[in-house]
Amino acid sequence: MSSPRLRAQRDYLRLLGARVTGGAAAQMLMVALGWQMYDLTASAWDLGLVGLAQFLPALLLTLPAGHFVDRHDRRLLLAGALGLQCAVAAVLAVSSAAGWGSAHMILLLSVLLGVARAFQMPSQQALMPTLVPQLLLPRAVAAASSSMQAAVIAGPALGGALYALGPGVSACIGAPGSANTHWGAAVVYAVALLLLVAGIAGVLTIRHRPEPVTRPAPDLAQLTAGIRFIRQRPVLLGAISLDLFAVLLGGATALLPIFAKDILHAGPQGLGLLRSAPALGAVLVGLMLARMPIERRAGHWLLGAVSVFGLCMIGFAFTTAFWLAFVVLAVSGAADMFSVVIRQSLVQLETPDEMRGRVGAVNSVFIGASNQLGEFESGVTAALLGPVGSVLLGGIGTLVVVGLWWKLFPTLAQRDRLQP
Repeated sequence: MSSPRLRAQRDYLRLLGARVTGGAAAQMLMVALGWQMYDLTASAWDLGLVGLAQFLPALLLTLPAGHFVDRHDRRLLLAGALGLQCAVAAVLAVSSAAGWGSAHMILLLSVLLGVARAFQMPSQQALMPTLVPQLLLPRAVAAASSSMQAAVIAGPALGGALYALGPGVSACIGAPGSANTHWGAAVVYAVALLLLVAGIAGVLTIRHRPEPVTRPAPDLAQLTAGIRFIRQRPVLLGAISLDLFAVLLGGATALLPIFAKDILHAGPQGLGLLRSAPALGAVLVGLMLARMPIERRAGHWLLGAVSVFGLCMIGFAFTTAFWLAFVVLAVSGAADMFSVVIRQSLVQLETPDEMRGRVGAVNSVFIGASNQLGEFESGVTAALLGPVGSVLLGGIGTLVVVGLWWKLFPTLAQRDRLQP
């Protein structure tokens, strides 16, 4: 009997399409939110607050969201999370076009984005392993990660271009309020809304229905089961926490509007390209890993990749040429993709299906902490040390974390194969 092929898994491909369109929309939202916030306030602190506003609801909802995902239809939960993002994009589009958008509104709607992602990430993480044979799971993770990175390439680049072209387009069509400098943001939000609707349609076409399972009503033990599961497995705890602290310290995403506007003088188009750069490197590595998955020395690959990521952040801090900044960020994305594929494969392969929602929720809050809370950390340190000092300190901190994790989690460092 021939082995199953990934491209024959139709429900998986439907989920993949929904993740790509939804992911591209989310990236476009982040480009427009970041540039609009910095345009309104010229404050690194306020840029950091956007990340914090998304992280706090995700943190508060982590445990109930994970239990909810394990008890209900993951397709409908994922569609609902995308639907909430649709509502946010619609409000942002209307408010920006009308000229009554404000920093406070951006922060309030960022909270709703955090609520949506608290359910979105564990839903899609728990859904994917049920749509492919376990033999194909590492390749499915790599293909999904590289496809998402393709969305991260296209989304910011398209968002930046639309933001820059928005006022001209509105003037050409005679739209009211065409003199409003945030018309570009309105165009980006409107296109993101259309992509989110397409993502919802893709999710709802998935035919797989999990077998109904009777689970006990939620109590403290049930809600914290995902935390206990990860704590009892040093390999999972080490891999997830490594990503948390490395990106928390080393991420520079929140500061890219400052670099694009004040240091590299590249405008919103340049911001979109800078946000796309890590994904360009990541998608190339993801495609490679989908064809040639890591089979040996997984722990060494993981820690080495995070080390390269930290070195890239140090290099980016000193970069004043746009093309060099783009290349450094692309290399950082390639390194990050190695760690993402290894970490996600470990989580999926070692977690039973009845625990996927709760473990996925804990994993998602770690990812959210590394991204959104990392943006807040970057904003705070940039307010104190400047953007260059913030990124430099983060890169050095990432290298320190790798050294500590090598000692604290020897089973992770010595992990050979991804399969348990």
